[in-house]
Amino acid sequence: MHDDFDQEPIKGLPELPPEGEVILWQGRPDWRALAWQSLSLPWVIGYFVVLALWRFGAAVDLMPLGQAVAVSMPFLILGAIVVALLTAFAAIQAWATVYTVTNRRVAMRIGAALTVTLNLPYRQIARADLAMGRRGTGTIAFDTLGDVQFSYVMTWPHVRPWRMKKTQPALRCIPDAERIARLIGEAAEARISQPEIRLPKQAIAAE
Repeated sequence: MHDDFDQEPIKGLPELPPEGEVILWQGRPDWRALAWQSLSLPWVIGYFVVLALWRFGAAVDLMPLGQAVAVSMPFLILGAIVVALLTAFAAIQAWATVYTVTNRRVAMRIGAALTVTLNLPYRQIARADLAMGRRGTGTIAFDTLGDVQFSYVMTWPHVRPWRMKKTQPALRCIPDAERIARLIGEAAEARISQPEIRLPKQAIAAE
């Protein structure tokens, strides 16, 4: 079996980290939580159930009970197929994703068909917001500084939902989210507190 990511020097990163950068955590979304939250499975299930009930209510006065149930079943079958496809999509997305937290940045390798890696240095992150979900999973969304804009469509579902004016990349539906949020906060605080020294070009040339 061919591995599309066998060219990565380190899993989840397109190149070796520079000297002094240390990987603190790597993970991926929980596919069940990703399907339930980012693909809105409760609403999808509810939609097809309502269609089936509506069809049953319209038919039960016109035909025997068994036939009314039979004409309602196609909506439930179609709903089951759609839910299965969405769940498979979430599982593939989760498998193809690698989130990486280092002492200098957050990196996100995302996309199953078209793979991209987003690098979010701590100095370019204004704030990070944690939203807890089901079964201990949670989403950490990043509000970035500067003029860099991310495409909502290209980065979905690894974004904060419905923030389209300024897309916020997010670690979606990750297990142990509270611990990872604390880890990111401590790493960002340590990184930002370090002075960044830039020598003038003349001084570099003189060396």
